[in-house]
Amino acid sequence: MNFRLPEGGRIDRTRTLRFTFDGRSYTGHPGDTLASALLANGVHLMGRSFKYHRPRGVLSAGGEEPNALVTIGAGARHTPNLRATQVELFDGLTAQSQNRWPSLAVDAGAVAQAASPLLGAGFYYKTFMGPHALTRGSAWHRVYEPAIRRAAGLGIAPTQADPDSYTQRYAHCDVLVVGAGAAGLAAALAASAGGARAMLVDEQAECGGGLLAEPDLVIEGMSAASWVSTALGTLRARADVVVLPRTTAFGMFAQNYVGLVERLTDHLPAPSPGLARERVWKVRAAHVILATGAIERPLVFAGNDRPGVMLASAARAYATRWAVKPGTRAVLAGADDSLYAAARDLARSGVAITAIADLRDAAACDTDGFPVRLRTGVTGTRGRLRVTSAELSGGERVVCDLVLMAGGWTPSLHLFSQARGKLTFDADRSIYLPGEAPEGIVSAGACRGVFGIAACLQDGYAAGDGRSGAVAVNREIVPNGGFTGLVPGSKPRKAFVDFQNDVEAADIRQAIDEGFRSIEHVKRYTTTGMATDQGKTSNLNALAIAADALGRPMPQVGLTTFRMPYTPVSFGALAGHARGELLDPVRPTPMHAWAAARGAVFEDVGQWKRAHHFPRPGESAADAVARECRAVREGAGLFDASTLGKIEVVGPDAAAFLERIYVNAFAKLAPGRCRYAVMLSEAGFVMDDGVIGHLAPDRFHVTTTTSGAAQVLHQMEDFLQTEFTELQVWLTSVTEQWAVIAVQGPKSREVIAPLVEGVDFTNFPHMSVTECRVCGHNARLFRVSFTGEMGFEINVPAGHGAEVLEAVWGRGQAIGMEPYGTGAMHVLRAEKGYIVIGQDTDGTMTPGDAGLGWAVGKNKRDFVGKRSLSRPDMTVPSRPQLVGLLIDEPVQEGSQIVEGARPIGHVTSCYRSATLGRVIAMAVIEGGRSRMGVTVAVRAGDRRLAGTVTSAVFYDPEGARLHG
Repeated sequence: MNFRLPEGGRIDRTRTLRFTFDGRSYTGHPGDTLASALLANGVHLMGRSFKYHRPRGVLSAGGEEPNALVTIGAGARHTPNLRATQVELFDGLTAQSQNRWPSLAVDAGAVAQAASPLLGAGFYYKTFMGPHALTRGSAWHRVYEPAIRRAAGLGIAPTQADPDSYTQRYAHCDVLVVGAGAAGLAAALAASAGGARAMLVDEQAECGGGLLAEPDLVIEGMSAASWVSTALGTLRARADVVVLPRTTAFGMFAQNYVGLVERLTDHLPAPSPGLARERVWKVRAAHVILATGAIERPLVFAGNDRPGVMLASAARAYATRWAVKPGTRAVLAGADDSLYAAARDLARSGVAITAIADLRDAAACDTDGFPVRLRTGVTGTRGRLRVTSAELSGGERVVCDLVLMAGGWTPSLHLFSQARGKLTFDADRSIYLPGEAPEGIVSAGACRGVFGIAACLQDGYAAGDGRSGAVAVNREIVPNGGFTGLVPGSKPRKAFVDFQNDVEAADIRQAIDEGFRSIEHVKRYTTTGMATDQGKTSNLNALAIAADALGRPMPQVGLTTFRMPYTPVSFGALAGHARGELLDPVRPTPMHAWAAARGAVFEDVGQWKRAHHFPRPGESAADAVARECRAVREGAGLFDASTLGKIEVVGPDAAAFLERIYVNAFAKLAPGRCRYAVMLSEAGFVMDDGVIGHLAPDRFHVTTTTSGAAQVLHQMEDFLQTEFTELQVWLTSVTEQWAVIAVQGPKSREVIAPLVEGVDFTNFPHMSVTECRVCGHNARLFRVSFTGEMGFEINVPAGHGAEVLEAVWGRGQAIGMEPYGTGAMHVLRAEKGYIVIGQDTDGTMTPGDAGLGWAVGKNKRDFVGKRSLSRPDMTVPSRPQLVGLLIDEPVQEGSQIVEGARPIGHVTSCYRSATLGRVIAMAVIEGGRSRMGVTVAVRAGDRRLAGTVTSAVFYDPEGARLHG
């Protein structure tokens, strides 16, 4: 049946657009939304509900739509969970309904309705529990859990990579107006009249808001449509005004920083290649005028969710704006004069008004002779795939195919609340309103409880420039009245409060009966106001039902948080250009290509690509690591250490600065010497470590862990700028300036000596540093080791790294040098007892806990974290301490160490050592150093393995091999 009206509306009847819904072809016109086009074709069933799979039709005409969620497109451009009320029709559009199988009309999931008594509030907390054997059994993993996961969620996420591009833009303005309805247009006109830079944004495709559904309204002598067109023409003619339709303000942040997302191409059948799909605007405004309007509240009564039950304002908009007759026989119900505005326009569109059930004693406007039942409400409906009748108070049943609800208007306060605005409760109207506002933020129009076009225009002008004065508007029915909670006489079962999450009035009452008192707790227990709906149509009704059950005023029950984004935003828009390597940059070292050419297997370490091992043909990873370890212990190994963080600390007070930042002493460290250094957080916990080389009286080369470089520099800058401001020190990150070639092993000096100029190796002991030349290039040479063998680290400018590496490699071939990766590095360092910050520490370990107490300067007056180390709980002997562990077979890092049934620690590192011929581990154990020689139990899956606590230094405890 065709429900398109023969004339009227704001659609372009000269063009016909073809689209499909669930594989069936339909037609519409430019200006239609998917929802209006489906209604025009007689399609009222548009979706299935989340939990019970009840048939659902369109409820609203805007962004508050909870029911008609659809998937648009296919393949890589498959986008789920779009509101049919916001999807602009274009030729060739393909839409699919969601949450149903095998079809929308016949949905197997509807059997959940039979089990609804078992699926009430909190059913998931009570149901998904069982005996240990059940939850671990194969039936759970193979049958129950997969079935639950398939049933969960709304639309199906696309599996292919998003082919579209997204962009972002920063903007500044004097005034940002959010919402282009009557109040927003007036505010923008007034604010920009004096030359202010202004932005006007609205999430609809066409600016005008409710004015677009007012065909008879006359504003200052013009029709509402003409007034909107004139206002927009004036704004666009002003050089400093930007008007952005299809643009949602999704978040308000500190100091009037507003996030906007503009939809650029979703309404186009064939977007130009390279054109961004969406654009995020990051706007900083001196003043923000919120003209976000209000949302009509549905009524809560049994069967209020059937297709054909919708908001009165939505039905009116479909008739007047989109020229669609939403039904043939209508029952209107509510407690607001909006009922009569809808009845007037729908009757003119050919809809028979069979009854108006007004819960109030009287209306404040002319009822135009409609069949009005005062002190009457709708208490139930009938119908399977569409409503067929409504039951009124007292048992009267009225045949209809349309039930329209007008429960009053709820101001949209989400952005105001996100900006930390204070809300106040209007007890007379049972609504929340904006109260104390942050600096530079003003609310105007319906979002602050000012209803009616004339009043909104006047309020908008006042917000824009402070001007006052009446605005001439005629033939207007001003919203007046309202009702919240369960309609008297209705049963609470199947009386839906939250349509998207299938939350009934009975669920709210059950939550109260089970002891929940705060509306935030009720929200989480029942899921009302969650998901993409965010309580737009449900919050006040849920609050009223909870307050009634508690016998308290609504403000005492609380108000749920308006979370961002109030209207959903695509992940693509939020990501913008940050995709692939722009999201997670790959940082290859200068020697990456050299390692790749030799078959390196890489791993991700932070943002860096590092060689893990260099397998030979037919060799396993474990065998390759063992071979590389033997090469280092017996001859020489070559390692790319370029990823280490490197910071240049320069200035006359550089040593004093390092004294305060690190636990070690640096005041007497002679130039040409190095020192292992430990950095603490202010809480006294180990944060990072590294080697610091003293290059000159006013210059230090500081190394950090690969992943800790940014954090260390941040802490240094923080203290230098806020606490140690009197020190003359400059900090420069030089991580990527230097390529670092580590040569480790008893023959390492033999390899590098011929390549180095200006160094006397007979007087270059362990923990030394010097500036020299290597292969003719300026270099910094460190004699340091992270393997326990004699070792050198050659730092050369990054551009010469590959050349120097080749030269070192060429020299090393004569003595059988092998390249080694992070796999061997970890085994070698563990054999020597060298820790890895973040692996062998967990952010709660002191230097003493980690076995690094020796590094703390005994005579230092102060350093970051020192005061925290003196707290009583930081020195108790039972604190977890790092120790070694001898165990017969490898276990996973993180495996628990237990004493009886009580966990007393965990394994931090575990390796099979080719050098020692056994498995070694490092572990954190309560009072670990007091347990030397004690056997402890290590959990390995369902088994317990015996481990012997020992020193963490398994190899060369005297350090003889370091000094060579």
